[in-house]
Amino acid sequence: MCEKFLNESIIGRARAKGVAQFECRNIRDYTHSKQGRVDDAPFGGGTGLVMQVQPILSCFDAIKSGCEIPPHVIYMSPQGKPLTQERVKELAQLPHIVILCGHYEGVDERVLELIVNEELSVGDFVVTGGELPALMLTDAITRLLPGTLRNEDAYSQESHYNGLLEHPQYTRPFEYEHEGKILTPPEILRSGHHANIVAWQKEQSILRTAQKRPDLLEKTLKAGGLESEEAGIGKLD
Repeated sequence: MCEKFLNESIIGRARAKGVAQFECRNIRDYTHSKQGRVDDAPFGGGTGLVMQVQPILSCFDAIKSGCEIPPHVIYMSPQGKPLTQERVKELAQLPHIVILCGHYEGVDERVLELIVNEELSVGDFVVTGGELPALMLTDAITRLLPGTLRNEDAYSQESHYNGLLEHPQYTRPFEYEHEGKILTPPEILRSGHHANIVAWQKEQSILRTAQKRPDLLEKTLKAGGLESEEAGIGKLD
């Protein structure tokens, strides 16, 4: 499942170029159980199964033995801190990350105590396994690495990168008719005046954030992330 994703599209090309290296480990390959078991019923009762300590730690020990420095271990969990673009930017600076994917009712708490550096969540919901959240995190980090995208503008102007949502985007055709209406992008976008276009994009980014995610705008304003004139736009109803 993970290998298929990591070999596709932009992330696959980054992998092929050596921008990032990925290695997927199957916890079941490290169990001491003759039956290949990696989980058991929780102490104290309850439904579901819990992933055991031994297979996870044996897998991690095998990974760590090949590292010059200890890797940063992340456990994807709905109990973790919400993943943000700011945290993604910080993680992109680390040389080696291990992402642990839970299953069933999660992992034995002793694993978290012994090897996990942080828990991250991709949202207040639960999925059947940690692979999809882990792939989302991997994608978010890899696209910030130099050489993945053609230039920094490809991600530095996107939603959340600077605390704001991205401005509206349009492409050809300039005019499109639908149900008797002629739909056109703002005329300024084909004016050829770069400075005016950039100013319009910044304004729209602030207005869009105010409309869709006022919490983000408030956070950016408190952090001093906007100039005085831009802050004035952000406070408009």
